[in-house]
Amino acid sequence: MSESNDSNEPNQAGPRYRRRQRIGVAVTTGLLMVFAMVAVVSLRRVWMPSAAPPLRIADVSSERLLALGSVVGFAAAYETHAWLGIPFARAPVAELRWRAPQPPEAWADTFDALAFGPPCVQLASQFGGVASEDLDGLAGSEDCLYLNLWAPRLEPESVALASRRWPVMIWIHGGGNRVGHSGSASYDGARLAGTEDVVLVSFNYRLGPFGWFSHPALRASTADLLEASGNFGTLDQIRALEWVRDNIEEFGGDPDNVTIFGESAGATNVLALLVVDAARGLFHRAIAQSGSSDSVPRSEAEGDHGSGKIVVSLLVEAGVVPDRDAAREYADALPETDLMDFLRGRSAREIVDVHRDPDRPERMNVLRLIRDGALLPLGDWLSEYRAGRFHHVPLILGTNRDEMKLFLSQDEKLVRHHFGVFYRIRDLEDYERRSRYHSDLWALRAVERPASAITDSGFADVYAYRFDWDELPRFLGTDFSKIFGAAHGFEIPFVFGNFDLGSTPLARVLFDAASRPARVELSTRMMGYWAEFARSGRPGRGGRPDQPEWPPWTESVPGAAASTTRLLVFDTPGDGGIRAVEVSLSRDHIIAAIDAEPELDQQEKCALFFDLFSRRPDWSLEAYRRIGRRGCADYPPAATVR
Repeated sequence: MSESNDSNEPNQAGPRYRRRQRIGVAVTTGLLMVFAMVAVVSLRRVWMPSAAPPLRIADVSSERLLALGSVVGFAAAYETHAWLGIPFARAPVAELRWRAPQPPEAWADTFDALAFGPPCVQLASQFGGVASEDLDGLAGSEDCLYLNLWAPRLEPESVALASRRWPVMIWIHGGGNRVGHSGSASYDGARLAGTEDVVLVSFNYRLGPFGWFSHPALRASTADLLEASGNFGTLDQIRALEWVRDNIEEFGGDPDNVTIFGESAGATNVLALLVVDAARGLFHRAIAQSGSSDSVPRSEAEGDHGSGKIVVSLLVEAGVVPDRDAAREYADALPETDLMDFLRGRSAREIVDVHRDPDRPERMNVLRLIRDGALLPLGDWLSEYRAGRFHHVPLILGTNRDEMKLFLSQDEKLVRHHFGVFYRIRDLEDYERRSRYHSDLWALRAVERPASAITDSGFADVYAYRFDWDELPRFLGTDFSKIFGAAHGFEIPFVFGNFDLGSTPLARVLFDAASRPARVELSTRMMGYWAEFARSGRPGRGGRPDQPEWPPWTESVPGAAASTTRLLVFDTPGDGGIRAVEVSLSRDHIIAAIDAEPELDQQEKCALFFDLFSRRPDWSLEAYRRIGRRGCADYPPAATVR
């Protein structure tokens, strides 16, 4: 009765009720304060910047005499010398903007290579490793063409007298060809160079609209067909390879044993260099980690969504004309040399701003590599591979099992997140399903299709891998093994043997003490495979007799009607260890698997088809209507968008 009276007679029981309510609020508030204090302490560890880099003092034993002048570096970890920020081309500014990179000028005094050069112009990104320099997110400099080296420590006279040279590994950083920096903490090359006796080189290349920009006025201003290609970032990469060819012996490296390797856009650039005739002989092995063979024809690069649109926007923003229609007429009538002078006269900020995505201004809309017919072939790269028109060098291709989780985790429709460390998946089953199919498609583009095209040409020195490590911790209720798993880019610390990712919010969380022994051992083994491939062109057993033999992508199996495709899985012993597995993956397999999903109705299947395929170059509305067993004609794309 009393409980009934409390609820039905608030005037009599109100004081007692309010007292209980105050006590409840106080307890709740106290618990929240305790939780907040724990969170603050934890977040201090996460957000606290890394310690300032140690003072680098020039080491006289690292002095090397190059054709351009003397250079000195410093003693780095793992018994290495490091040289940072060496110019490999002149600053591509003013009249050199949108020109092929020019060799650097000589210097008279000894060059102190003790600090990384500035990153190239970009918009700051949580994945790019470059901090914003202002409130608009602009970062970097157009004067950015610098490279870095790490090599086993030797006295100058020992380098000159060495009977053999070390293999050279040249890293091409990722970032969508829009962001990134060779000076990122993730790419410190000391451990890989020092423990595996290789010379490691990394470098910057022009990004975004400074790296890839094609326009008729630009072609009219040069007689150099390669310069007219618009692929300036690719030309920067070739210039860096030429620098290595001409100078690497002074650091103990072998110019006749060079491996290029890169991740994401860096891997895409690796796959592009395979079909660039100007890069012939500049590298002898290649590793593409999570890349693609995506590119665009020149017509798309210069059309209404390409440089033509950009020129119109720049003319309007500069106040030259009142509106876009007038800008088009003005651009068409302006002499090409005058138009190029106008474009080269715009500031980096102006160029970046007109490339911003209107819906996501923190991101630039930039086209992919341009199939111009001079630097890059007119046909798609898979056709070039299949026809045998590529540099026949041993090749490793690979992806991570959960590639897309890095990107899906940032989608608020799928994952709630606060402060960069609190993540909550809204629908775990849906999240895992999307990740699985998107990641399979990535593997299809990055491994199966290029590997099959190359081996179809008769070239057999192709190897493939999948990175499966996902032993991530729980932190304040967030299970990062579910959020990220073996996500895009997570293999990089293992390849470099370096888990210091700088001061990003998640850096101190993802690689905790509990996982250290197993992941360090896996990293050591992966470095061994990468370095053995660089030494011999075959990954073999990674230089250790106790490891599995890495099989080639295709092998003839006795009694089988056709060859089978195989890859090496990288994981710790608790999750199956390093092992070779057979794979069979195709677009049809993915579509059939979605068709067979028992939990999805047809509209949900069509929504998933749209999510997976609508952003691909081969997408068409007609193909969508006919996709799968039942097709999606009854579910227009607008009705499937979540």
